[in-house]
Amino acid sequence: MCYNRPKRVIYLRLPNGKTPFQDWVLGLPLNIQLIIQSYIDRIARGGGKKNIRNIGDGVFEIKIKYGPGLRIYFAYQGKKIILLFLGGDKGSQKRDISLAKKYWRDYVSK
Repeated sequence: MCYNRPKRVIYLRLPNGKTPFQDWVLGLPLNIQLIIQSYIDRIARGGGKKNIRNIGDGVFEIKIKYGPGLRIYFAYQGKKIILLFLGGDKGSQKRDISLAKKYWRDYVSK
């Protein structure tokens, strides 16, 4: 029997101490927070690939078909770690993608 350990999930912390993803999630109703957490858990265990899209520059998008179409932006670091940048919905998608890519560039340049 082969068992793969779940990927470790790390939340990006900005130099000012803020965590954009957690700030966003904590502002949502509890039922939506639970839906988002279940997607993150599934992806950390290696599932949910049909909901993941490579948006370029090392950044990926999780698309959650709920309400306005929730999006979560992240990057893999090595084979074990997922870095979550931020979340949003379809209405803020272009801005969110640009910001996620900027956060990733800043992170890897450290």
